[in-house]
Amino acid sequence: MENEQKNSVLIVDDEMSDLIVLTRILGSDYTLYTAKNGANAIEKAIEFRPDLILLDIVMPEMDGYEVLAVLKKTEETRKIPIVFITGLSSSEDEEKGLALDAADYISKPFSAKIVKLRVRNQIQIINQLRTIEHLSMIDQLTGLPNRRSFDERLGVEWKQAIREEYPISILIIDIDKFKDYNDNYGHMQGDAVLRKISKTILQSLKRPADFAARWGGEEFVVLLQNTPLEGATEVAEQIRLNIEKETLPCADGSLTKMTVSIGVNTLIPGQNSSVDTFFTNADKALYAAKEMGRNRVQAAN
Repeated sequence: MENEQKNSVLIVDDEMSDLIVLTRILGSDYTLYTAKNGANAIEKAIEFRPDLILLDIVMPEMDGYEVLAVLKKTEETRKIPIVFITGLSSSEDEEKGLALDAADYISKPFSAKIVKLRVRNQIQIINQLRTIEHLSMIDQLTGLPNRRSFDERLGVEWKQAIREEYPISILIIDIDKFKDYNDNYGHMQGDAVLRKISKTILQSLKRPADFAARWGGEEFVVLLQNTPLEGATEVAEQIRLNIEKETLPCADGSLTKMTVSIGVNTLIPGQNSSVDTFFTNADKALYAAKEMGRNRVQAAN
């Protein structure tokens, strides 16, 4: 448990005494950041991306309502839940905060038990949502990112390639004659093959930014950042070769081998470039590889 990463909380209050009290209450359970005014709070929220923000309402220059409004409009911070810490007690103040999308209130003077419980409740919700989101982005059979996860990653990489004017490459990988294999050996053995090939694809990728996902069925996709066609083709050929070398045990004790066909496409995208066309051309290259006999790499024209 000691190596488990702590959740983080940003505490924003212009009163040093309040910062000290909250730090004592929460310091042993969370990684804490502090800010003494609204502008500094916004800077630190963008820099550290805390899991939760405790935000004082009454502060000079920029009050808590104004800070919350900015944070909710800022892409990097808009999803961070915010709990107001306040000495104000009117229902109008609470209604205003909730209307601005505050998650909860903690009243001054602080009760250590109440502070701990309300922060814990928010953190539990955050962690549960993250678990759900993570599971929705992972293919449960292979452990690879799934199609939804790939689409999101492609969107990010595509925009960056446009900004920095560098090539982006995609590989579409399809297991050859996988239906025949499933019919011969059964779906459980087919699942074992999918897991084995997933592992081999990952082991074939050398850079941290290289991104592999299961597209669906027996198809996989790999996204290569800042990679020209020649480099992408080399990566594809290495994946093909590594899979061809693998020997797969069957349920009856016999051994078998599998091969894959791979379509490759590369583009330096511009503002008018189409993601769909980029993907379709890689798919056409894959189809060509199948037509030319399978177990080969084919680049798009």
